[in-house]
Amino acid sequence: MKKFVVKTLANAVALGVAVWLIKGITLTGTDTGHKVLALILVALVFGVINWLVKPVVKLLSFPLVVLTLGLFTLVVNALMMLLTSYLAGKLSIDFHVSGFVAAVLGGLIVSVVAWVLHLILPDDDD
Repeated sequence: MKKFVVKTLANAVALGVAVWLIKGITLTGTDTGHKVLALILVALVFGVINWLVKPVVKLLSFPLVVLTLGLFTLVVNALMMLLTSYLAGKLSIDFHVSGFVAAVLGGLIVSVVAWVLHLILPDDDD
């Protein structure tokens, strides 16, 4: 359970950094508490998408990943960001990614920040 909470919080922080740095990724809300709750909910949606959808997409796109020496992974991450934005809209969460370029940059930032946070934060299941 601790591992799940740590990963969700790390994803929430990473998504918050992407919202802060990328003009095309927005998080609207009335106050800070609402924005924090929205980030945690988006992190949960993002985690579910990465758990369910991303492995299938990576398997199906494996030839393209090999052909592009791994660069197609950026496209896969962007698609996961766009899908997160779409589902967040359907769930009335105030998170939006405005285009593919913003999704690619956001996916790159989320990957790097989440990776760094996972190195720093404990993730053992004690």
